[in-house]
Amino acid sequence: MKIGIIGSGNMGRSLGILWAEQGHQVFFGSRDAEKGKAVAKLAERGTQGGTNDEAAAFADVILWTVRGIMPSELLSNPEALNGKIIIDCNNQEIPEGFAYPPIIESLAEKLAKDVPKARVVKAFNTMAQEVFELAPEPLRDYGVSVFVAGDDEQARKTVMQLAEDIGFLPIDSGILRNARLVEGLGDFIRLIIIGQQQGVYATISVNILPAAQDQR
Repeated sequence: MKIGIIGSGNMGRSLGILWAEQGHQVFFGSRDAEKGKAVAKLAERGTQGGTNDEAAAFADVILWTVRGIMPSELLSNPEALNGKIIIDCNNQEIPEGFAYPPIIESLAEKLAKDVPKARVVKAFNTMAQEVFELAPEPLRDYGVSVFVAGDDEQARKTVMQLAEDIGFLPIDSGILRNARLVEGLGDFIRLIIIGQQQGVYATISVNILPAAQDQR
């Protein structure tokens, strides 16, 4: 697939390189075109780099890694996202004492309001960036779940396949409203990682016990 990375920080760089290793066409975007090109050189697999606008125009699937900034603020032509799948991997800032307010509207829902003709999917927000360094092997052996929520069923399936490509266990989490729950999981895992000092390799997995399967 043609994948555009909007914001080539740690998360975007890690996922983009993994997808490039699996044969996908990846364009790393940045506000600074030279930074996008520099990240593309790290991938060494025919990836491209440049501006965020160029990444948006290039791709069929967009990984949106810039937290709190909407396409209408960042892109000169937000309509370039119309009809495309946008993966939102962001979580809110960590408040003092991990005292999170209730999630009345998820970050993914806010993103969808800004680009109503795009297909927004929530995913990849429930693990630390360091986990991606394990992918795809031996990550498949660990069964680490990626929770995927979005209103467009085909978009969800596409993102689930992209998660599976790099070794994760995708979990269909239903409609985009459920991103509120998925973002809550992201808040919880950061409490475990940072607040409870379990470290960056703490993850969340959904497993069905063999005994339960036998009873079906």
